[in-house]
Amino acid sequence: MQSTLTHIECPECGKRYDANRIQTICPDCKSPLLARYDLDQARRSLDPQAASARPRGLWRWAEILPVRDEKNRITLGEGDTPLIPSLRLGESIGLKNLYIKDESGNPTASFKARGLVMAVAKAMEFKVKGLVIPTAGNAGGALAAYAARAGIEAHVFMPKDAPLANQLEVKAFGADLILADGLISDAGKLAAEEAAKHKWFDVSTFKEPYRVEGKKTMGLELAEQFNWNLPDVIIYPTGGGTGLVGMWKAFDEMEKLGWINSKRPRMVSVQAEGCAPIVRAFEQGKDRAEFWQNASTQAAGLRVPGPFADRLILRGIRESHGAAIAVSDEDILAAQKEIASREGIFASPEGAATWAACKKLARNHWIKSDEHVILFNTGSGLKYL
Repeated sequence: MQSTLTHIECPECGKRYDANRIQTICPDCKSPLLARYDLDQARRSLDPQAASARPRGLWRWAEILPVRDEKNRITLGEGDTPLIPSLRLGESIGLKNLYIKDESGNPTASFKARGLVMAVAKAMEFKVKGLVIPTAGNAGGALAAYAARAGIEAHVFMPKDAPLANQLEVKAFGADLILADGLISDAGKLAAEEAAKHKWFDVSTFKEPYRVEGKKTMGLELAEQFNWNLPDVIIYPTGGGTGLVGMWKAFDEMEKLGWINSKRPRMVSVQAEGCAPIVRAFEQGKDRAEFWQNASTQAAGLRVPGPFADRLILRGIRESHGAAIAVSDEDILAAQKEIASREGIFASPEGAATWAACKKLARNHWIKSDEHVILFNTGSGLKYL
């Protein structure tokens, strides 16, 4: 189970960077960087049967993950979340094959665990002493937990109105919590300033190449759960978009490994009407998303007015012949109640937004009744009480 990581690459200009040194973003393109692997070498020890036979957890995909030394592969039990068939929601709108990928069982009760375990594990490998992150809430809790596990100093910057549960868990894990006026973008500016002063490593969304590698395991698991076929539609709540980009990357790598064919799901990016920069850019046919002024939504994880990976998110949606859709906070709240009362899953507001979007798409016949459709519930509603 040796990582086959070869280099880090800019997806815009193709420039390669040394994987044995800390990397951030492409200085020329101001683009996120992506990890690349020797997939021919990976194929020698990793195949679907081998992965399925290994102990459960994210690290069973080690050959196509970036952490080289096994001693740095920390874990709190993240990954391998259930794919739950809908018993009633799908039937209510005429969908025969609706599923919920429920990420709420991850450590700190959200999918952020997948990305942050990878970032912290690489920080251990690089012998980083201090980490910093701006967050809408859940990513801060996840960083604090894994930093505690790794024995690394963590500094978390979040808006003052972030959910109280997120603030309390950051403190409980022993991390340094700094509350900022404004939005996650304001917290990000403050975090960057302090990181430069103290030489902390910044693990902001897409400002380093490794969180997306943790998130791509959602795509690996989906393929496995569908017996190495992919669903027709994936509906995903999009703030920073790490999971959407990560899954799209995973599908490409799996095809090159010979595990799946060229069929791809249509990727649907869901945002809140009060903060929908990706939806607006998609509808206007643009490759970049303009900063969303006066962002406002009850779904804290969707209140990201300027996603740094806008080009990659929009590219994945368009290459998949997907869609971007905005839903109201009222529809999100109603969807949260419906998922809970009909399926027994207390979804986060971000996860509930996918059901609100699914209903719209089904009404417009964009989704066909016999298609296999995945809703991503990215965390537990308990974090928002």
